This record gives sequence, structure tokens and C-alpha cells, in this order.
Amino acid sequence: MSKLLNSGNYKTSKGEKYGWKTYGLHLAPFNISGKNVCASASAGCSAACLNTAGRGVMHSVQDARVKKTRRFFEDRDGFLSQLYKEIKSSVKSAAKKQINSCFRLNLTSDILWERFVIGDFPESQFYDYTKHLKRFVRFLEGKLPSNYHLTYSRDETTPDTLVKSLCASGGNVAVVFRGKKLPRRWLGIEVIDGDDSDLRFQDGKGKIVGLLEKGLAKKDETGFVVEPC
Repeated sequence: MSKLLNSGNYKTSKGEKYGWKTYGLHLAPFNISGKNVCASASAGCSAACLNTAGRGVMHSVQDARVKKTRRFFEDRDGFLSQLYKEIKSSVKSAAKKQINSCFRLNLTSDILWERFVIGDFPESQFYDYTKHLKRFVRFLEGKLPSNYHLTYSRDETTPDTLVKSLCASGGNVAVVFRGKKLPRRWLGIEVIDGDDSDLRFQDGKGKIVGLLEKGLAKKDETGFVVEPC
């Protein structure tokens, strides 16, 4: 049986310079597996998805993600049992290396993990990006487990007024920018470098998490990628 978690992702591995090792879960995004794990994804988000970045370009990797996704829906108990064991093992492994462990279970999905896992590991840090607006509002209201940090993902359907409102309420919003340099501010809000590491739970509050366009996002014409100004 193949492992569920991995720690070799290029982006998440950047956190190790700050003393954190991220263990992540890759599922097959959207409805590639026949099961939709990105219910709120826009056309721009779907087209720019990093699912095929890095090792994701390999057919064997895509097949593995599809199998894991189908197992989540068809053998939920078995899937969660294995996930629990791997989380516990990862915590111990990181501790032996004298580094903190954290978990991002939605590397290529947007599942409400607070319903299944997060609360059972109160001493472990979890984080994700999400496009579920109601879910993000619950996070801002303190209704999600305190060890679960969420960053809202803007897309071409997100009104600027909503971005401003979420940031004013203490939330952080991820925005993908065109070009090779992030702006200092966007919509009057401070922009921080989201590419420096993936440790979103250390970003503070009320920020724009700036991400430079990558891969398929460079071809975006939907408005998912925005021009810095």
C-alpha cells in the first residue's frame, strides 16, 4: 500500500530553513478521479493548477493520486486509519531530527479536514489554502480547531471588495501575480512573499500572500493571475 503523505515537495521544503518540516497529501484535483475534491474551484484555478508540476508530470504519480482519492471516498475508514498512523509517525520522525512538523493535507484538493482529522491532533500544526468562503469565515470566527490555519485563495470571480473585507477581518488572501516581482501593496493591502516558504500559519493577519505565476498560470487569460500595480 503506497504512502499517503510526502515531504519532498519543492515549495513546502522551503520551510525547513525556518525549522519546520511540512508533510503533505496530494490527491487528484477537481473531478479527475471521478470524485470532486475542489468544489469551489473556478475555471482559472482549474486551468492553472499545479497538479502536474514537478513529479506530477509523471503518469505513475497521477495514477497514484487518483487511487488515493478514490480510496478516500470508497474506503474512508481505511484511508483515515492509515493517515492517522502516518501523521503520528511523521511527528516522531521530525522530532528525532529536532525539527518541528506541520501538515498540509490539501496540496491539490480543498477537503474540509476539520471534519475528519485536525481535532484529533491538537498539538500538531495544520494549514491549507481554501476557496470555500463559508469555511474561511468560520476560520475567522474561531470556529475551526485552533491548530488549523487557513488562507483564502483569490480567483477571477473574487470581488476586490471581498478581498478587502477578509483582510480587514484579519484573514490572509493568496493572490497570483503576473511577472517576476511582487508589488509591495495591492488594493492598499501589504503584500508578503508567499514563495519564500509555505508556512502560511506564520504570516500574521490581514495580508495579501503574493505568489508569482508559475507553470500553466503563465498562460492565464481569465483574470486568475493579476497584473501588479
